[in-house]
Amino acid sequence: MLTVNDVVKDYDAVMTSIDHLQKMFPVSSWPTKDLTFEQDLIDLGWHQKEFQMRSSFAYTVVSLDESEVLGCLYINPTTKGDYDARITMWIRTSMLDKGLDDILFNTVKEWIEKDWPFKKVAYPGREIAWEDWKSLN
Repeated sequence: MLTVNDVVKDYDAVMTSIDHLQKMFPVSSWPTKDLTFEQDLIDLGWHQKEFQMRSSFAYTVVSLDESEVLGCLYINPTTKGDYDARITMWIRTSMLDKGLDDILFNTVKEWIEKDWPFKKVAYPGREIAWEDWKSLN
């Protein structure tokens, strides 16, 4: 679970990956180059509370020794189209050339299909273009 305890490592991962993240999430204003540590802390607190309430689920992707945040995964409910969940994820820029983005995506898809109760999952920005996702009702 992504928590406020991850803020130092999360902030580093986000701030060193801004250009990549803005390309991955072009319909979002997150993150901006002026994102503050405090704003990131607030975001993480929000994600943590939503997880505790079981209304959405945010996970931190960390290195095996947990010394570095490598990215994040977000599982959110949706009423768009006939989807019941929207899943997005990202990997920090420094890990892209190691193929970690594809590994994460494939691992998450398998995990969701096997262990989660969703009927139909959307992966905007990956299997559905952001503009198409944005236009769904």
